[in-house]
Amino acid sequence: MTTRALVVVDVQQEYFDGPLEIQYPPRDEALAQILRAITVAREAGLPVVYVQHTAPAGSPVFAEGSAGWQLHPQIEASAGDSPRISKVNGSVYAGTDLAARLRAEGVDTVTLVGFMTHNCDLASSVESEGLGFAAEILIDASGTTHLANGAGHVAASDLHATLMTVLNANFAAVGTVEQWTSAVASGTALPKDDLVSSALAGRQKFSS
Repeated sequence: MTTRALVVVDVQQEYFDGPLEIQYPPRDEALAQILRAITVAREAGLPVVYVQHTAPAGSPVFAEGSAGWQLHPQIEASAGDSPRISKVNGSVYAGTDLAARLRAEGVDTVTLVGFMTHNCDLASSVESEGLGFAAEILIDASGTTHLANGAGHVAASDLHATLMTVLNANFAAVGTVEQWTSAVASGTALPKDDLVSSALAGRQKFSS
C-alpha cells in the first residue's frame, strides 16, 4: 500500500497577477484541479502540506507580506489548520523540515501539485529520490510559463510536456488528477516509466 501526502507548492498570487503568470495549463484550470486534488486528499485522510515561497522585503517577486506573496484566496481558504512550510529555495525540502514531518507520519510517496513545473516542481521531484520518497506530479494541477533567455526560447506548453516526459522517465510518476484519484482510492502507486523503456520508445518514435 502507498502512504501518500499531498504537497501544495507555491500556489501564490505571483502566478496569477505577477510577472510569473502561469501560461500552461491555463492557470484557472490548473487552480481548479489543485483544489480538486486537495478535496480528494482530505476525503481520503491524507496529510496535506501547504508550501509558500518567501523572499526578503523589496524583492521583485515573493517579497514577504506583498500581494504576490499571498496564497491564492481559494487556496488560503482551503488551508485551515494544515501544516504550512515557508521556503526560500526551489525544492520544498531544501532548508525546511518537510522531510522530517513526512517521515514522522510514515509517508513514502509525495504527490506534488502547484507551481512551477520547470522550477520548484522539478527541483522537488529530483530531491525526493535522494531523500527516499517516491514522487508523483499531477500534470493538470501544475503549470509553467513561456521562457526566453540567452540559451534559447520555449513555449509553456512545450516546456510542460517536455518536463513531464523527463520526470516520468525517472524521477516522478506523472498522472492526471482523475488518474491519481483512482490510485488514492485503491492505495496503489501511479504507474511510472523508466529511462531504458523511454529511450527505446523514443528511438522508435523518431527513427527515420
